[in-house]
Formats: sequence, structure tokens, C-alpha cells
Amino acid sequence: MKPTIKLATSATPDGGEMVLYQHDNDFSIRINGLELMNSRQHESEQELARLGCAQLSSRAGVKILVGGLGLGYTLRQALDMLAEDASVVISELMPEVVIWNREYLGSLNNNALEDRRVEVVDGDIYQLIAKTSDQFDAILLDVDNGPTAMVDSGNQRLYDPAGIQICRRALRKQGILAVWSTEPSKKYERFLKNGGFKVKRYKVKNYPGSKTKPLFIWVAAEDEAILPPGGSEPTQLDRKEPLENRKTTQKKVPANKLKSHKPSILPGKEHSRPQSKKGIPRPPYKEQV
Repeated sequence: MKPTIKLATSATPDGGEMVLYQHDNDFSIRINGLELMNSRQHESEQELARLGCAQLSSRAGVKILVGGLGLGYTLRQALDMLAEDASVVISELMPEVVIWNREYLGSLNNNALEDRRVEVVDGDIYQLIAKTSDQFDAILLDVDNGPTAMVDSGNQRLYDPAGIQICRRALRKQGILAVWSTEPSKKYERFLKNGGFKVKRYKVKNYPGSKTKPLFIWVAAEDEAILPPGGSEPTQLDRKEPLENRKTTQKKVPANKLKSHKPSILPGKEHSRPQSKKGIPRPPYKEQV
């Protein structure tokens, strides 16, 4: 059995340890011992680019932003789909991830960082997006685990209403926002809809034929017509109103229609019980007063 080799380590913004491992021809990155990504399971990262760039492959002068470099699979897929005059900005919080891609991971993504269409920007993607307006035809976000951050808790800002609005401002007309996540999130879907987006949710696999639980990609745009085929439209969650604020739906019955009901047992009167199943009357009884 071939050993698992620790190739490099780095500290995360939250003080955790991020480690790059190699086992035979496979690579993985772990945070505090938990696997964040693995080169054997990258179908969902490629699908993020396929869904996010589906309407862009035939367009000239496209500019997209990819949030999170990872092992480079999303970048590679986007480059393969876009025209030669396209521009792809990679925003990566961890400079070490960029270094690891250049030194160790080029064989996984066909040296995607060497493509002349790629520009790498180190730092917080939230700040990058907040400074831009009407610049990108697509924003592809694979940051931490999606709405539940793993590397940096500050990344959660991307998934709240304010983060959604800065993404919307950064997109050009007919722009697409595509977001990868390990878990579904009705809360995030509600934020997207309330933020002016039409939304579809796609279930994707870790790798072809995988029987493990699915991963999720949301694709959002102001124009529903440009959303990729397939997927499902998330159901809007309605918060329950307090009981005292709810309107009753009972119909009012006119007074002259009300029926008077006499008590079934009058004090002091004898009543017969129903017959038993064998047809034998049961003994009479009196109500206790």
C-alpha cells in the first residue's frame, strides 16, 4: 500500500490547519483533519462551471469571476467552455492554494493558471465583489462549503442579503450567479429570491455513478429565460404568522339558521343503552345527580 504524503501546510484565517496530501496520483486538502476536497471527487466542481457558463460559450468578450481556486477543476472547465478572448478572474483567499496549484496540482487541471486568459487576485472575494459594478457575465462561487463556512467564518457574508446584493451589482445585464454547496439551504434560497433573482437548484454528484448524498448548485439570474435547463425551482418558505394575527376562515351562520341542541340526557330520566352486538338490550341506567 502506498503511503499518504503530507506535501504542505498552512494556517487558515480562523487559526485552523490546512494540509495538502498526496496518495499515489490523488491529492486532497483537509482543514483540521476534515477533508475539504479530493481529486477523486470533482464532478460537482466541473458542473459548477458547466451550469454557470452554459449561456456564455458562444459569446465574445466574456468576463467571469471564479471564487475559490481549490484544485482548479472549476477554472479548467470554464476555460474549456469560453472563447479565446474571454477573461477569467480567480479570487483566492489563501495564497498557499495558488502556490500549491502551480507546484503540485498542475497535472489535475492541465496547468490552468498558465492560461493567458486567467488573472489571479489574492484576498477576500467579498471585498473584490463589493468594489465592482456591472463587470462580470458570471460569478461562480465555490467558497468554503457554501452558506456554511468551513475555512473562514467571514465568508458567510457572501450568503446573506447584503452579499447577494453586491453580487447582483457586480453582474452585467443577463449575468449569472452560480453557487456550490455541500448542503441545501432554504434560507439562502429565500434570500436569493427576495434579492431579485430567479433561482434554480441542481443536485449534482461527487463523481459519476456516486450513490452518496448529492451536492447542490444554485443558479440565479434576473431573467429566468437564461437559466440552464433542468434543475428545480426552490419553494419559497413562508414564515408562520403568530396565532393572534391569523384570520379565521369559519363562516358566520345567521342566527335564524342556528339549531338548538337539547341535552341527550335529562336529569332524573331513564335512558336505554344501545343493544349489544348480539341484539340483547343492556340494562337501563340513571344519570347520577
